[in-house]
Amino acid sequence: MSVENVPNGNKQWFVLRVSYGRIDKAKIFVEAKGMECYVPLRYKEVRKQGKKRIIPIPLLPSFIFVYATAEQVETLLHDNKVVANESRSLLSYYFDHTIHLQDNPNRNPPLIIRDEAMNNFIRLTSIKNPHIIPVTSNNIQFKFGDNVVVTEGEFKGVHGKVARIAGQQRVIVELFDGCLVATAYVPKEAMEKYK
Repeated sequence: MSVENVPNGNKQWFVLRVSYGRIDKAKIFVEAKGMECYVPLRYKEVRKQGKKRIIPIPLLPSFIFVYATAEQVETLLHDNKVVANESRSLLSYYFDHTIHLQDNPNRNPPLIIRDEAMNNFIRLTSIKNPHIIPVTSNNIQFKFGDNVVVTEGEFKGVHGKVARIAGQQRVIVELFDGCLVATAYVPKEAMEKYK
């Protein structure tokens, strides 16, 4: 997966909900249809037989990000193979609860992520560091709301907001309302403000 995706006219990053415990199956299904997708991972430190290992696990096990046209996503969601031999759908839309459809004010549109935000999110979640954690907006407080870019170290180039989590200064990347990811500790010398 390239960190810098080249914008392609009608293609956008759609957030799709995956039925419980089926993230690997969803990724295989989407890729088999010839569509690009991204499953963010986090890297958890575990000990097995006295040895320390870092293993990948889904960061957001209920979501897959699909880069496709709206028509391709509609076809994907209505494909009969998604529900063959299953009582529940493999994939469904995750809706943007911050806005309503213009032609139907009682409905929300599917959530779409801007290319720039998705590239930043992929950059952060591609780093194999066990200290990158998902957070909710309830357990962080932005330090004066400072927007920063990390200027050195393994998080170099990541844009976000400064926050203190677990007593450490970190950079928070928000992908969509309520979906935030925190870096490991970032010293103030390794950041600079941007607007």
